[in-house]
Amino acid sequence: MNERTNDRVRQVVREQYGNVARGETASCAPGCCGPAPDASLALGYSRDDLASVPEGANLGLGCGNPQALAALRQGETVLDLGAGAGFDCFLAAKCVGAQGRVIGVDMTPDMVSRARSNAERLAEANVEFRLGEIEHLPVQDASVDVILSNCVVNLSPDKRSVFSEAFRVLRPGGRLAISDVVRLGQLPETLAADVTALTGCVAGAAPVQELERLLAEVGFEGVSVEVNSASREFIRDWMPGSGVEEFVASASIQATKPGGAACCAPSCCGGTKQ
Repeated sequence: MNERTNDRVRQVVREQYGNVARGETASCAPGCCGPAPDASLALGYSRDDLASVPEGANLGLGCGNPQALAALRQGETVLDLGAGAGFDCFLAAKCVGAQGRVIGVDMTPDMVSRARSNAERLAEANVEFRLGEIEHLPVQDASVDVILSNCVVNLSPDKRSVFSEAFRVLRPGGRLAISDVVRLGQLPETLAADVTALTGCVAGAAPVQELERLLAEVGFEGVSVEVNSASREFIRDWMPGSGVEEFVASASIQATKPGGAACCAPSCCGGTKQ
């Protein structure tokens, strides 16, 4: 894509998720493109997780549970790409504790405003939200221990820049723990050109091999993209009758920036892989 096309994609995505943040979108199917908080239970979150965040923080926009991959530890600095209303940020804050820090970045002003309001209601002093694109992160070099993201990277028209930026802001030994949608086969032309499929986390999904290659090329090691075959059950509901579940699936994406030491301590939070 050229930059003009990329900007148009970002504009469409920003408009859609601005509508979601303002509560103006009611026509999307449950899952990535529209609010369905109870759907989070099917993604691996617990009822305690849902009860521990302010009402309105969980918009049901994910396709997995990056918390289960991240093995967060007390005192770590965590960055959430595409933080939405702050759901994963607030859960991460409980893991890293008062000595830790959580930064959420989102390109939609209404989402950032909603997340900041939620943080004030929760009185979370170690969580902050910044307006910015995940291809151009408003974060210092080598300042983050862990990067989370939930069903957002697929929305980016420039995934190489997303991963390059992630690599830049991670400290040596820093970890990437992402839940996202990957493409399993060539999308039918009708789906590939459908704006709803783009903003609904379908048309922008990349093949597993492409994601593995991009992560390795920007410098990550220990790259793993694990497809969740059971995800077709909830992906089917995103665009009923379209057969989209035959072409995309959710996946757990992990990688490490070289250097540093790996965690094997019992203080790791959510370290059991699901």
